[in-house]
Amino acid sequence: MEWFPLADRVGAEVRGVDLATVAGAALDDLKALVWDKGVAVLRDQTLTPEDHIALANRWGGIDINNYFPLEGEHPEIAIVGKTPEQTTNIGGGWHTDHSYDQVPAMGSILVARTLPPKGGDTLFIHMGEAYDSLDDGTKAEIEGLSAFHTADHIYSPDGVYAQTDQGATLRGQDLKTGAVHPLVVRHPRTGRRLLYVNPSFTLNIVGRSRADSLPLLQRLWAYAMREELQGRVEWRDGTVAIWDNRTTWHYAMNDYHGHAREMHRITLTGEALAA
Repeated sequence: MEWFPLADRVGAEVRGVDLATVAGAALDDLKALVWDKGVAVLRDQTLTPEDHIALANRWGGIDINNYFPLEGEHPEIAIVGKTPEQTTNIGGGWHTDHSYDQVPAMGSILVARTLPPKGGDTLFIHMGEAYDSLDDGTKAEIEGLSAFHTADHIYSPDGVYAQTDQGATLRGQDLKTGAVHPLVVRHPRTGRRLLYVNPSFTLNIVGRSRADSLPLLQRLWAYAMREELQGRVEWRDGTVAIWDNRTTWHYAMNDYHGHAREMHRITLTGEALAA
């Protein structure tokens, strides 16, 4: 396996790995790279849906998505799509998947199936780099704090997506979610400290109202969003991205109106998080 930086502070472009067959020590090396760099991008892959599922099972397990449409013959695979007629996309804001779960998902394996002629890139930020670059005063301020995460305001019958042209395609509108996690967690495999709040699913700091929480949360979010912390995945046929939700935020660009985009996503089972 060879790899090259995707950007200065996040991600890796990986060569010499066939995801349809990777296993054993080679798979362990790929896992360690994803945990460290946040996201691995692999080109010229030919994963069938069956290959996709088998890879996820070799990785360690699958969490079935509660909200997105599922691939008919392969319910392990969630469809993240946008039709030429739709104007709203899925994931068009900075977030980390499943932070609203008690045991958040480890990450995702996303396979490009239908792509627009251009656009639809995915941006990533490494939350270890974000934490490390905080000033000492802010690190001291957030030490020991926890926050409440939920997806109810996004997916509920009167939530964000229900007001858009994506609303009719989604599932799980009646589900109730909620989890408390430290603002700073240690990666369960690397031990690295990671900033673990995000603008989409983090509602408030425990013990504070939403209004009282926002000044600090917005300061942390703005600091993490700085361009020098970002990396960009440019999708093309045969591209697969594997990312770690604990280590990264991501953002799906919505700059391809009038064209279809369909991605197949499998969510990987995670581990409990702690400070």
